[in-house]
Amino acid sequence: MSEAATASTRIWDPAIRLFHWLLVGFVGFSWWTGEQHDMEWHRYSGYAILALLVFRLFWGFTGPRTARFGQFVKGPGAVSAYAKTLGSKSAHAADGHNPLGGWSVIAMLGALLVMVVAGLFAIDVDGFDGGPLSDYITFDQGRAFAEFHETVFNVILTLVALHIVAIAFYAVWKRQRLVPAMITGKRKLEAGETAQDLRWSPVLALIGLAIGVAIAWAASTGFRF
Repeated sequence: MSEAATASTRIWDPAIRLFHWLLVGFVGFSWWTGEQHDMEWHRYSGYAILALLVFRLFWGFTGPRTARFGQFVKGPGAVSAYAKTLGSKSAHAADGHNPLGGWSVIAMLGALLVMVVAGLFAIDVDGFDGGPLSDYITFDQGRAFAEFHETVFNVILTLVALHIVAIAFYAVWKRQRLVPAMITGKRKLEAGETAQDLRWSPVLALIGLAIGVAIAWAASTGFRF
C-alpha cells in the first residue's frame, strides 16, 4: 500500500474528543441517576455537564479551527447547498463538522445548557429537594422548571437519536465512518488532498476547563460565597 493511500490528517484535537466522550458518559449517568431517584449524584452529574458545556463554549472561540463555531456554523445558503448533496453516494470528507452537522452541534449544546439551567432551579414534587438556585423562586415556579427540565431531556433524546441515525447514514450510504475519527482524531486523506496541520493549546484547554469548573462550583453553591 502506498504512502498516499495511508496518509491521514488530524481533524479533532484531544480536548474536543475528551469533551465529547465525557459528555456522552455524564448524560447517560444523569439519566440513570434520575431513573433511580438518586438526586445527590444526579446533581453532581449535572454540575459536571455544566462545566463541560462552559468549556465547550470557551473552546468554540479559542480552540483549533475545527472546534471553532465560526468554522462550522454556516448560513442558510451553505446548509441548503450541502443538503442537496446528501442523496449522492460520493462525498468529500469534511474538515470537521459539515454545515448540517454544525447546526446539530449547536442544537445539542443549546438543549443541554437549557436542561442544566432548568435543573438548577427545579424543585421536587414534595418540595424537600431542589436545585441550588431553587430557593430564589417560588415552589410553583420550581415545579415548572422541573417539568421543563424533563421535557428538554426528551428533546435531547430525540437529538441523540437523530445523531445516531446520521452516523449510520454516513457509514452505510456515503461510506464515511465518523466515530473512529472522534476516537483517534484522524481521518484518511483523499487522493490529491493536502493536509492542514491542526494546532491546539493544552494551556488554553486547561484555562477553559478551570473556568468551567469554577462556574459549575459557583452554581452548586447557589452563587453564595
